[in-house]
Parts: sequence; structure tokens; C-alpha cells
Amino acid sequence: MVFYPFTGIIGAMSILKRLIFILLLASLSACSGGLNIFPSPTPVPPTFTPVPPTSTPVPFAVAVNDDGVSVDEFNAEVARYRAAQVALGNDDPGEEEAAGPVTEELIDRLLLAQGASEAGFSLDDSALQARLDALADKLGGADQLSAWQQAHGYSQESFKEALKREVSATWMRDKIISDVPSTADQVHVRQILLYNQDNAQKIWDRLQAGADFDVIAAEVDPVTRGDIGWFPRGYLAEKPVEDAAFALEPGKYSDIIQDNVGFHIIMLIERQADRPLSPDEILTLQNRAVEDWLADRRQRSNIVLATK
Repeated sequence: MVFYPFTGIIGAMSILKRLIFILLLASLSACSGGLNIFPSPTPVPPTFTPVPPTSTPVPFAVAVNDDGVSVDEFNAEVARYRAAQVALGNDDPGEEEAAGPVTEELIDRLLLAQGASEAGFSLDDSALQARLDALADKLGGADQLSAWQQAHGYSQESFKEALKREVSATWMRDKIISDVPSTADQVHVRQILLYNQDNAQKIWDRLQAGADFDVIAAEVDPVTRGDIGWFPRGYLAEKPVEDAAFALEPGKYSDIIQDNVGFHIIMLIERQADRPLSPDEILTLQNRAVEDWLADRRQRSNIVLATK
């Protein structure tokens, strides 16, 4: 029986993310302007100027710790998500169904971008403009970039804001995964997996009576003989099996472990500290690190969703 490792959110959802390899290129100079105030040539009597009314804040569709995404930007993101699904050959999920994954993705981006700011990352106007210039060059000029933005529901300002948030979120994600080591304490495990509790109990009784674990494992699974290989903590999707494996001594087997897959009896073959991680294990642990970071931040953040 093959265990499927944890998979997570390092993948991308939005059209903007598909361009991130282009967008992470360099830096630029921001335009600045000033206001010249020219005094009247002769004194004039003071006049009363009414205080202008306070501007109404732009309503947020998604707000995270007082930062958020406007309703207009959210609706545009939903439209882009729906268009992307259709382009992939899927049915149009509709506005209501698309709102769910779009909301979750935007919350993650906001949390990661805020984490980047707290960690000292800053993307100034010149650096942002450099990325826009690089993207325009790739697309064939500023007119082509403007056409692309319009075709995908972006204004110039909303695209800048989305790009800045995306770059910051990517920086924070990379920082999190860079802390995942290349080696880890790992266990090598063999298992007997059954899908019926009565059968599992019969096997357990045979083991208790002195039957050889390896022989029974080969009977149950002649292809793999129950060998599920090496794995570190955080790799298996089913945590009860992982916890049991790391609690065993070499040559010992566990009690019956019930989880969403079935009924397991596992035996620890060997254990090795600082064993090199495989590329798949590293990717899985990186995904887990990002998801754990986001889960912790969600618990400690004020997240508000607009109600219709």
C-alpha cells in the first residue's frame, strides 16, 4: 500500500502567478511630483474655506489585519478564476462557487505579504516599476502590457497592487521553505494493511501467537511485501501511522492502528538520524511548512469577510 504524502499550497491559482517568473526580474525609478504654491502678488483678506467631507473608505471584500482587497478587485479576481477554469477545459464554476477558493487564496496572499513586511522585506516604487518594465519588454512593449491588463480585468493601479502583494507573498513563502533542512530523522517501516477490522484482529492474533511479521506482510501484499520505505516526520498524510512508527523500537510492531485508509499494523525495520531527504520529501515538508505557517497566522489574525 502506498502512502500519499501531504501536498499543499506552493502551487498557484491566479493568472498573475503564472507570470511570476517574469515579474521577479529587477528594479526601477518611481515618478515623483510636487505642488508649487505661488503667493498672490498683493495681500488678500482671509476667507473661510469649508472643511471638505471625509472620503468614504473603499469597502473591502476580504480584510486581514486592517489590510484588504476591495470589492472591485475581488470581483475581478473571481472573473479571472472562472475564465482560467474554462480555459483549462473545466466547467464554469459560477460566481458563488468561485468565490470560495478565491477568498482563501487572497487571505493566504495577504498573510504572506504581511509576514514579509514584518520580516523586513520592502518593494519600493522603483523596484516595482522595474518588474513592470521587464514584463512589458517580455510582452513586446507597454501597449501590449496595457492590453493584457485590460483583457484580464486589471486597471493599471490594481495590477500594480496585485503584483506588489504577489512579490511580497512569494518572498515570504521562499523564506519559510528555506528553513526546511535537507536531512531529517527518518524511519524505515513495513506494514500490514487491512480494510476490515475482523481481518485485522485475526492477523493480530496470529502475530501474538508467534507468526512471522514479514511472512504475513508478504501474504497481504505480495508486490511490496508491506515495505513502505523511509519517511521523516511530517511526510505521511495519516498522522496516527507516523506517530506510531516513531514510537517503536527496531524489530517491534504496533497495535492495530485505525485511520481513514484502513487498519494498519506496522513494524519498524530501522531508524536513521540526519538521513538525506529525497526531492519529494523536501517538497512535501516545504508544503507542510507553508501550510503550518499560514494556519498559525490565521489563528492570530483578524480576518473579516464582506457579507452580501
